[in-house]
Amino acid sequence: MKTNMLIRLKKYIPIVFLAALFMGCERDLTDLQPVTFPDNPEVFIDGFTAGLNYAAFGGSVPTAFDVDKKETYNNSEASMRFDVPNAGDPRGAYAGGVFFTGTGRNLTGYNALTFWAKASQSAVIDVVGFGNDLGASEYQVTISGMQVSTNWQKYIIPLPNSSVLTAERGMFYYSTGPVDGKGYSFWVDELKFENLGTIAHPQFIILNGQDQVETSFVGVEKMITGLTSVFNLPTGVNQTLNIAPAYFEFTSSNPSIATVDAAGKVLVTGGPGQSVITAKVGDAEVNGSLTIQSQGVFQLAPVPTRPVENVISVFSNAYPNVPVNYYNGYWEPYQTTLSADFEVDGDQVLNYTNFNFVGIEFSSPAIDASAMTHLHADIFIPVALTGNAQMRFELVDLVATVSGTFTTTITPGQSQQWVSLDIPLSNFAGLSAKNNLGQLIFVDVSENIAGFYADNIYFFNDGTQPSSPATAAPVPTHPAANVTSVFSDTYPSVPGTDLNPDWGQATVVTTVQIQGNNTLKLAGLNYQGIQFGASQDVSSMGFLHLDFWTANSTALSIFLISPGPVETPYTLTVPTSGWSSIDIPLSSFAPVSLTDVIQLKFDGNGDIYLDNVYFRKN
Repeated sequence: MKTNMLIRLKKYIPIVFLAALFMGCERDLTDLQPVTFPDNPEVFIDGFTAGLNYAAFGGSVPTAFDVDKKETYNNSEASMRFDVPNAGDPRGAYAGGVFFTGTGRNLTGYNALTFWAKASQSAVIDVVGFGNDLGASEYQVTISGMQVSTNWQKYIIPLPNSSVLTAERGMFYYSTGPVDGKGYSFWVDELKFENLGTIAHPQFIILNGQDQVETSFVGVEKMITGLTSVFNLPTGVNQTLNIAPAYFEFTSSNPSIATVDAAGKVLVTGGPGQSVITAKVGDAEVNGSLTIQSQGVFQLAPVPTRPVENVISVFSNAYPNVPVNYYNGYWEPYQTTLSADFEVDGDQVLNYTNFNFVGIEFSSPAIDASAMTHLHADIFIPVALTGNAQMRFELVDLVATVSGTFTTTITPGQSQQWVSLDIPLSNFAGLSAKNNLGQLIFVDVSENIAGFYADNIYFFNDGTQPSSPATAAPVPTHPAANVTSVFSDTYPSVPGTDLNPDWGQATVVTTVQIQGNNTLKLAGLNYQGIQFGASQDVSSMGFLHLDFWTANSTALSIFLISPGPVETPYTLTVPTSGWSSIDIPLSSFAPVSLTDVIQLKFDGNGDIYLDNVYFRKN
């Protein structure tokens, strides 16, 4: 839970009373009785019951809740008022909080939380419920999307199984945001627990009521999700609740194959074999089940050994992965492929079932694979093939709107084992550009691949493209009188320039010789500054010139900085194909003061080689 603001609604317990508690007669321990909790059902009836606290959720407007004595239900003395903020309110993005008691309450004699509510306009309250106590919230119950109008209306939240609520602290909670960006108010009154005889036909559901069957392996974990209950209310409406796992008693038919704990976490412990996970709530049966068909110990894909600096990874536990929009976009209406991804001993594996085609998208940002030579993928077809299978790989450049394809054949002898593919990017027919790759698509060409596992999907440079420049940067030809130089063998640099000020960066800065020319190397760049010996007036200049080279960077920006600091980035295109020379108009750095430039900064990743950094006139 995020940081909360706590408002005490109870009075302090008198010190004299506390003293009396500790000064009473001593009793033998054998006389002690089990702790019991009050069964007070009232939460807010013309005011708060004793011992109630309110805590605003982190990010919520802390003052969203108040007691209102003007707008009440049935002329009661007071109601609970909640003010939802407008979008962009600096105090908070929404209204939300918890009403909880310091001492638990025994709610076993009740079957519903009821209250009356209205709003200043028609609205939908995102989340309303009970059982949130800012701690374990073991028995939390939630209604999503509660409709409110400008008229008072009674609402009922059934208790899924009150027999477990012997010491409940979470009395009520809510969370909601503005409607179309505009705030509003809503009120709650007569908030209490009741025993209603008109709540009927309870249904309990796991896995959204589905009887799921999954192939799995020793060490794989899975959470039982889709936990709900449905009750028929006195109005005849069926009310669906999202309920916590603690209401369910989960059971495994074969614990030697798979176990399940009280939180609904399934762990595959053995195999080959089968176990069925079911649940009960009290004496009530539960719709939905999970059948685990364990195949035994899973054979992990080979661990990649290529240097991280030569890799751009899409999916692998061996390398940092680029941002990925999704690993299965489920492109309707023709795609049938589903995902059942899993993790074994800390290694994540993509699992595609009912396969015809499936796409992975990584367009935010796209991948510049200009410096890469190959695409690597580990593929495992778990079902024995009776004939050759053909899988097509498609790479899509979303900017150039071009795609390239490569088809590989997997023989029956290669099924039921990992097949490691290193596909030269030059073999993707039709791929005329690879600097804005946004999608990788797998296609079952032969229509005989029921499903497959995938791991270690990455682009790499096999060394045929160098990791450092073999030649020096181009020699500048601009007259020295028109140049203010920061770093170059051709021109004198600004006196006192510090190429490596200590800004807490991780970048390693060295000056290396390339064909006898001094070149600045930024290894493992995160950010790197250059501090001038004195403020520079470059207002008479037109451009900032830069020569840069990188084989493995995927993001690089240069900043011009004036006091404040005022700084503006300019994005450079990486990786490069050899030395890249650029003249950046100084107007691109507005609102930086060109009469008072004190620093340059580089931000990005990878290994960057720099030369001929200078300001020049038009």
